Amino acid sequence: MLIIECPYCGQRDESEFSYGGEAHITRPLEPDAVSDQQWADYVFYRTNPKGLHREMWNHSAGCRRWFNAVRDTATYKFKCVYKISDPQPNLEQFEGQQ
Repeated sequence: MLIIECPYCGQRDESEFSYGGEAHITRPLEPDAVSDQQWADYVFYRTNPKGLHREMWNHSAGCRRWFNAVRDTATYKFKCVYKISDPQPNLEQFEGQQ
């Protein structure tokens, strides 16, 4: 069982959270001006790396707020959590950490 740190409520059981996908995906500013391939890239394609990954999470059974996290997809360990309004951390600072 995972314990996830909500930046608003503190540590809670994983059953209180919902995964929201890759973080920091930017919607095209002018959707009508992009090609079908560019639109498909935005809607469907994500990086899905093995290792460090920035993700969105929702504390769905708690405060119901969205936040971002850096998680290692190989070990499931959360390296840090941060509010949506906070700048995204550099992944290099977490490389090599257990």
